[in-house]
Amino acid sequence: MYAIIVTGGKQYKVEKDLIVKIEKLTANVGDVVKFDVLLISDDNGILTGNDVANSYAEAEVLGDGKGDKIIVYKYKSKKNVRKRQGHRQPFTAVKITAIAK
Repeated sequence: MYAIIVTGGKQYKVEKDLIVKIEKLTANVGDVVKFDVLLISDDNGILTGNDVANSYAEAEVLGDGKGDKIIVYKYKSKKNVRKRQGHRQPFTAVKITAIAK
């Protein structure tokens, strides 16, 4: 059984006991958060729309962190303009504990 959840403007495919790195949340370690569900798939088929209106995915917050560094390099030819900048995207790691229909 899996579900498609939405958080931080992105959609994630999750299953029970899966650890997912999502956009940073303002939750403390150990808190339980609920996510809206767009789709649920199980042995009986796929549920969407009004069938999952009251459904949610429950997750436990494991911690915060930062992703791998990416380098943003801007360059203008013939103008001697060069700009180098690094970025590490913050994330929150959560463990999916339940998917409720």
